[in-house]
Amino acid sequence: MRTGREQSAAVSSADLIPALEAIGAGAYVVDDEGRIIAANRRAEDMLGRSANDLVGQDAHTLLHRGAQGQQLPTTQCGMWQALRSGSTAQDGNEYFEQADGSLLPVSWTVTPYELGDRRSGTLVIFHPEQTPDTGPRLEQAVATLTDFQRLALLAETTTQLTSTFDTEEVLRRLVGLVLPGLADWAVIDLITERDEVWRTAVVQADGTTLVHHGDLEGPMPPIPEASRMPLAQALRGVTSALADPATYRRAPDSGLTAEQHRLFDTTGIHSAAIAPIRSTRDVLGALTLGRAGQPAAFTRADLSLLEDIARRAGLALDNARLYQRQRKVAETMQNHLLPQMPSVPGLQMTVRYLPSPDASQVGGDWYDAFTLPDGATALAVGDVVGHDLEAAAGMAQLRNMLRAYAWFREEPPSRVVSRLDEAMMPITDVTMATLVFARVTRTSDGQWLLSWTNAGHPPPLLITHDGLAHYLTDGHGLLLGTGVHAPRPDATVLLPPGCTLLLYTDGLVERPGHTLDDGLNRLRQHAAALAHRSLPSFTDQLLHRVQPPGLDDVALLVLRTPTRERHQPTPLSGE
Repeated sequence: MRTGREQSAAVSSADLIPALEAIGAGAYVVDDEGRIIAANRRAEDMLGRSANDLVGQDAHTLLHRGAQGQQLPTTQCGMWQALRSGSTAQDGNEYFEQADGSLLPVSWTVTPYELGDRRSGTLVIFHPEQTPDTGPRLEQAVATLTDFQRLALLAETTTQLTSTFDTEEVLRRLVGLVLPGLADWAVIDLITERDEVWRTAVVQADGTTLVHHGDLEGPMPPIPEASRMPLAQALRGVTSALADPATYRRAPDSGLTAEQHRLFDTTGIHSAAIAPIRSTRDVLGALTLGRAGQPAAFTRADLSLLEDIARRAGLALDNARLYQRQRKVAETMQNHLLPQMPSVPGLQMTVRYLPSPDASQVGGDWYDAFTLPDGATALAVGDVVGHDLEAAAGMAQLRNMLRAYAWFREEPPSRVVSRLDEAMMPITDVTMATLVFARVTRTSDGQWLLSWTNAGHPPPLLITHDGLAHYLTDGHGLLLGTGVHAPRPDATVLLPPGCTLLLYTDGLVERPGHTLDDGLNRLRQHAAALAHRSLPSFTDQLLHRVQPPGLDDVALLVLRTPTRERHQPTPLSGE
């Protein structure tokens, strides 16, 4: 339900400032239209412009100039072309106009930057470029450019690694950042939550192709406490180190060192740099870069760069692990909150719950089905406003209260829901919710009767065995929590043999840029086309075809009545 639901917020200018200030060069971020949305102090100082003078301005119009200070057409501006392409690029010998009208020669790098709320922008990093008119100045320019390239790589590392919470994706991006530019081998050893070492990735750069060597991956011996060998020290978080085959010529002091000896022999690495992968709380593993085809050996300067990259990787991996742990806890909680379906002779039932990927697998959408004392089967699908643990707790309260009211007396669905609405505000923390509550009973002639009431929820969908589909729009009343105690209607229908009934939450039919009617029509069309499928296949295929791309959680309860050919009515007991 959209009303009151928390939405993922776009990254604000204030959110971007800490990351920009950590960059040792001028830096600003533009949105997809090229407008500046944040800049660091170095950019302000170099351009002579305050953040207020920069933010909201078109970067090309405000800054980009030719060598004579002239305005540049976009077709002649390399930076503008790079910004529009959405790819990482860098260049030099270009000019920014400062506030006093003077020109600032710059080298620059641009790289895509995620802004949140499914928006993307571009990070621009720039550095003053000296004119190489003498020998000493030329040397200084080369050194500056090297530093600039390092800053650009670290900025891209931060951007890429912190924009995902998937551990495997973090590792894949990390390998892509260091290969083939820094080395032709990358090895990642991670420490598991049980303090075991696992060689997670051994990747070789064969030209521009990355080749994974699964035969060199897998569990590793334990970390020796006293070993002074490079990998052991890195995994203990002691220090970074350079290594070569001579490092491993003597007898190994541990199983871990023996595995490193095998790695060097197998890969032909002649020079390696090894750095710890740390989080703010612990050591997570080690990153090894190796050179076999590249002739140059690693230097202390290379090791310093590797340490910076490994530090950023550690923060990204720690965030991913915390997020995955939270998802696991939430998933376990949700599985305990959502019930198992009862077995009802003659009826088929199946359920699905798909969490929103941005909500740590817990929310306020729910389903329920249970047998009542009079033999009827109760069905419910609802949605509590909110998308967090509080919403899940409120959902559990409502579900349990609904069960109690439905079990206590044999009453029509409207009366049960009215009692729930009256008690919701004084007893629970739920402010608003929607709900469809129904009873399914077997008639004396062997048919199935559905009676229901709808409290502000999307209408149930009924599909016949022949593929006719229509929404059950009767029985509709106010959502729960309005404080208005108006009478609630009931509706009743005989379910045709072999029909399929869908109760669902709005995450199945809401899609950005489309009306609710569009979503309902899409659901009806695909459900009708799948009417002949078995119930599990029907449900899975329907979700695959209809579900919007991960915007909201979805609860779905599907019921199917027997066909006449497969089930002959039998008299009820007592007839």
